[in-house]
Amino acid sequence: MHVRDVLKSKGGQIISIEPEATVAEAIARMVQNNIGSLPVVDAQDHLIGIISERDLLRGIHNHGEKICGKHVAEFMSRDPVTCELDANVNDVMGQMSERRIAKVPVLDGAKLVGIVSVGDVIKVLYDNVQSENQHLMSYIHGSM
Repeated sequence: MHVRDVLKSKGGQIISIEPEATVAEAIARMVQNNIGSLPVVDAQDHLIGIISERDLLRGIHNHGEKICGKHVAEFMSRDPVTCELDANVNDVMGQMSERRIAKVPVLDGAKLVGIVSVGDVIKVLYDNVQSENQHLMSYIHGSM
């Protein structure tokens, strides 16, 4: 199975933020969308980083509440782990597990086209197992 298959089942909505946005804007966007990280993209939707809850907590610890007026670019993680649409899901899951990350941005060339989370992959794998189970049960019961 490929990452493109996971994105097809999940849908293509991408919630991102610009590097010039303030940390307060990033926090508001995360809260409004109930998500724990945002890809940071330039005007051409090229991924330039990710800002996560962990990045924000570090910033608050080091700078206090004045972090809210600063730019996302100051606190984002640069060079995040990414994958391509044709990447094997098992390989991506291995990287997520090894690096202890919950989400991986998906690129088509340099353009951000989606995000795959551990939950997305588990859902697709579970749905596939359920479908195979149904086919097997149908085959078994049809053979008797």
